[in-house]
Amino acid sequence: MSVVTADVIVIGLGAMGGAAFRSLASRGLRVVGIEQHSVPHALGSSHGETRIIRKAYFEHPDYVPLLRRSYELWGDLETAIGQQLYHETGLLLIGPPDGEAIPGARLAAERHGIAIEPLSAADLRRRFPWITPREGDECLFEPEAGFLEVERCVEAQVRDGERRQGTAACGERVVEWSAEGRVARVVTDRGRYEAGALVIAGGPWASRLLHEMHVPLEVVRKPVVWFRSRPGAVAPTCGFFVEQEGRAFYGVPSLERGMTKLAEHTGGNVVEDADRVDRLLRSEDVGPLQTFAETTLRDIDSTPVRSAVCLYTLTPDRHFVIDQHPGHANVAVACGFSGHGFKFAPVVGEALADLAVRGESALPIGFLQNRSWT
Repeated sequence: MSVVTADVIVIGLGAMGGAAFRSLASRGLRVVGIEQHSVPHALGSSHGETRIIRKAYFEHPDYVPLLRRSYELWGDLETAIGQQLYHETGLLLIGPPDGEAIPGARLAAERHGIAIEPLSAADLRRRFPWITPREGDECLFEPEAGFLEVERCVEAQVRDGERRQGTAACGERVVEWSAEGRVARVVTDRGRYEAGALVIAGGPWASRLLHEMHVPLEVVRKPVVWFRSRPGAVAPTCGFFVEQEGRAFYGVPSLERGMTKLAEHTGGNVVEDADRVDRLLRSEDVGPLQTFAETTLRDIDSTPVRSAVCLYTLTPDRHFVIDQHPGHANVAVACGFSGHGFKFAPVVGEALADLAVRGESALPIGFLQNRSWT
């Protein structure tokens, strides 16, 4: 079997790997991307029609500079392909004043000068009559937030990388990889590859590829369900994130008029094998979403219209890993995006390309590197 050579190999062509593939190809490098499924596909983390993107980042204010760069890069991709991928609808954050979302968003907004609007109960009734907060909840509106068309984003990154002379090898499963000195090798069930550097962005399959790093990743099954607003009702017009009694729910307007996608950000069942995931909608999946819809959203028919199952790959601290492999200076890795990573895909790809080619990045990713898991 002949060996395919390149400057850089990318394992995984989902959100992060696809972005790295495009970033490397845009630098004029010979890059080969290896994907075990198709581009896009509905078996990992990057599907389900839409993903929220926002700047007042309650998870940690250090993400904000990366978000600003990500917004720029999503815009660059839209220009490159001549299509709209981002929809600026704004985002409602609702929750207790001592919860995670409201104080965290305020902190990020204050530290980085992001526009957010506090809304009174009267404001909410007037501007967003389709949602009902709980007594004592606070509400913020971030006007410069919205959603991305997730499958189209994944495909656009890879296709634009191919346009820039990258090679995407789909339907190939990685059997093993190795690195020695300045040479990285990958063996798949269909071929052999060799390059000067390697990027590993395995999504829910990361533990299988990165067992030497001992990152304790946990994969969690996440059902998402679409509900229709009743005839004549005002359907949700923007994304929303709501904290209630230790749980968090989010929703996004569907591309189909009058439909809303709902999911629970918290909870979920641990998946032992990302190749064996229950993808049927169970009563225990839909029950909490129906209760949320019936108590918080007005005029929503709580009969599911359609559903999907996505996967979160969680780190212990719920922050990403974007780093060099500790044993191989020419191997860059990204994993553990913990259910809030998609919006960062193009900047993660840029950082991975930097790490693979130069061994460092000027992007502010230090807080996502060199973490101890022992």
